[in-house]
Amino acid sequence: MYPNLRPRRVISNESRLLFIVFKIELIEQGIKQDLYIFIDFWQRELKFMYKIGIDIGGMSIKAGIVKDGEIISRLTIETKIGSSDILIKDIENLVNDILKQEKIDISKIQTIGIGVPGVVTKDNKVTCVNLGLINEPIVEKLENTFKNTKIAVGNDANVAALAEYYYGSMKGYDSGVMITLGTGIGGGIVINDKLITGANGIGAEIGHIVIGENYYDCNCGNNGCFETFCSASAIINYAKKLVKENDSLIKDMCDSNLENITAKMVFDAYRENDEVAKLVVERFRKYLAIGLANIINFIDPDVISIGGGVSNANDLILDGLTDKVKNHLPFKESNICEIVIAKFKNDAGILGASSL
Repeated sequence: MYPNLRPRRVISNESRLLFIVFKIELIEQGIKQDLYIFIDFWQRELKFMYKIGIDIGGMSIKAGIVKDGEIISRLTIETKIGSSDILIKDIENLVNDILKQEKIDISKIQTIGIGVPGVVTKDNKVTCVNLGLINEPIVEKLENTFKNTKIAVGNDANVAALAEYYYGSMKGYDSGVMITLGTGIGGGIVINDKLITGANGIGAEIGHIVIGENYYDCNCGNNGCFETFCSASAIINYAKKLVKENDSLIKDMCDSNLENITAKMVFDAYRENDEVAKLVVERFRKYLAIGLANIINFIDPDVISIGGGVSNANDLILDGLTDKVKNHLPFKESNICEIVIAKFKNDAGILGASSL
């Protein structure tokens, strides 16, 4: 009955102009009886000027007030592990403090979105063992405090994908997949403005796609998971294995203490033509291509965005990557998606959560 408006995308500083355009289009289409519905819709949307995004991590909880895709205010507190009631109270205090800091009334907040490093079910129950949360009804509890404000919660990797989809490297595409190459590998899938998390909220676990046989098992218990080949931890583990057996610049960089090896050291040594680093990086690039080919075979998105700390070596990651990916696809001459580096680093959690 109605045009596909996608309100999250069109509400901006030009919202009143957009409203007039849609009103004219509706009259031209002869849908006069429904015009007042749209008038009410836009009036309600325009009264909310801000959103709040909250990024919960193991060490800190970061909050930001977001307006038109820009973080205009930030506040961070330490994460207290142990009781879900303490976490809920800390979130409530954080929201009230950041509103007070900016002299903004809660009535001006459209959404309070929360990103958590755990599983979120369809009925908004959160499980995160590291934070002491087991099937915790975070949304329900916060709704008791912020009664007239939309409360939403999502997995942290999923909300990072939303940040890139609405404001960053995947903006303007209908479908996108984000993978974050960090300690492990996280991911998020967004198609036509909708975050795809599966029937039970455990979808988009891209790091646990099995792409080969490895010399050690993943923490999940399986062997060959994507993140055991292409995460920062995987790069470090393989570098340690080879440095024990061979001379390498990496040994000098870590002062012969293999526990000090970082993924950055490996990439830096690669740029110095270190033979061990070459083996590590080429292995990483090989399995990254296989992992991305799996994603394309299954979803065929418009764009894949690569984020996380490893993505800082974007020159080495993107060089020849598309051709390597095509080598693992059944239709090698077909066009494939754009493969890009994520725009946001530390702000992805706040921006993405505010978009829930």
